[in-house]
Amino acid sequence: MEFMRIMKLINTMVTLNKTTSKGNLFHTQEGSIKQPIMEKENLYEVTELQQYDVNSGYEYKDDRKSKEQLFVAGGKFCCTLIVIAVVALMTLFIILILLLVLIVIVEERYASTTVQAVEGMNCPIVYNVSSTTTSLPNCSIAHDEWQQEIKELKTWVRTLLNASEDTAWKIDDIHNFADMQTEKGINNSININKILETTGNSASKLMNIVNTLSNLQDTCTSTAGVADDILLIAQELLVLHNDSTALPTSCKEIKERQPLSPSGVYLLAPTTGGSTYTAYCNMGTLCGSGGGWTRLAYLDMSDATQNCPSGFGLYQSGGVRACSRPSGGGNCASVQFPSNGISYSQICGRVTAYQYGTPDAVNPINNINSYYIDGVSITRGSPRQHVWSLICGVDSQNNHFDNCPCAGGTATQSFIGNDYFCESGNPNTNVQLILYSSDPVWDGEGCGPNEVSCCSVPGIPWFNRTLAAPSSDYVELRQCCDQDISNEDVKVNYYEIYVQ
Repeated sequence: MEFMRIMKLINTMVTLNKTTSKGNLFHTQEGSIKQPIMEKENLYEVTELQQYDVNSGYEYKDDRKSKEQLFVAGGKFCCTLIVIAVVALMTLFIILILLLVLIVIVEERYASTTVQAVEGMNCPIVYNVSSTTTSLPNCSIAHDEWQQEIKELKTWVRTLLNASEDTAWKIDDIHNFADMQTEKGINNSININKILETTGNSASKLMNIVNTLSNLQDTCTSTAGVADDILLIAQELLVLHNDSTALPTSCKEIKERQPLSPSGVYLLAPTTGGSTYTAYCNMGTLCGSGGGWTRLAYLDMSDATQNCPSGFGLYQSGGVRACSRPSGGGNCASVQFPSNGISYSQICGRVTAYQYGTPDAVNPINNINSYYIDGVSITRGSPRQHVWSLICGVDSQNNHFDNCPCAGGTATQSFIGNDYFCESGNPNTNVQLILYSSDPVWDGEGCGPNEVSCCSVPGIPWFNRTLAAPSSDYVELRQCCDQDISNEDVKVNYYEIYVQ
């Protein structure tokens, strides 16, 4: 009986061998071979096999223990037969390994994907055993479906790779374009700064246009004025193209080009070369002459934002802001105003100041380079050539040598002639070391009885000097006295000088 059972077991293993030769017993995963483990508790008849369970494998009947005991009782004979059976099984196992290696070599391209697909479908191992009647899924269909899906996936992957390559090229193009634009932006920033500077100067011209349009009285005249302003703005913009030769060199030239140009700040090109500059142009009548005056000098100390020129001291008292000489006895404080190459034949201007202490009007010094007066001296060029003198006397009530020439004072030097103004700011007969702030000098107002002839000079407070020949010299203003500022001084608070 035991022998027959052994034989049946051998026949079963042969049948299993045939089944596995078809590739259904073993399957590979990641290049390894999974083989059944043949232990003694698995040695049972096929009729004793139960339905296969996916999670736990084959289940066995409850009488397994009794059959194991019967098998052990067989003794040495059974052990010998078992050894023979084991040897036979090992031989078959080696044959199966060789067959499986051959299959792997032939189907090396599809082995791994096929097994993974089959495992993904939970396809069981199929045994050709007549007693097992369970219906199993068709894994070949699953394999074909997976193969088709893999092919489609590969197609999509290739498409994505191609799209990625195209995108990479486009990104490179965008990067190169961005580099080019960055370089252009850096180059343009320089021009933008120039434009901002020029448009700042043009803002005042645009305001003139707005004001002209808002105060229309004569349509034709106003329109012509607007056109002139637009032309001036266009001239400013020419500077951006290094075409400064198109710019005017003086206010007189602007007046000749555009006769209806209003007074204001304009952009001019120096005739001596160099950078353009802005200057205020008086386009109205000044000093009895038509418009086109270029302003060289301007100071208004009532404006808290303005300061005295270098070499002058700031004086403040009782609400008065003015400029004084430096201390240290008799001296002159000087400032020069360049003409920027403008050729002029007329000089027009005005100066106002406050008397301090005891200025002596005309000093007994016949030297234009010294403090020949107590007051302000206007000259041009080097050597100095006299333009105008503004003299301050000690008082306006007495006839005395320290007063103006028209009030019994000392006569002026020959190089002055009649080109001067003289006035005292002291309305009293006595003298004090104070600032006489109630009456500014050289304004033609508040003159005492002895100064009437001095205050009736034509043109005052504007002085005007016509030159014998055109000149482009700088103009110089000097503030002079022959004694220290603790005793006498003229505190200048306002001046403006024009040429034409």
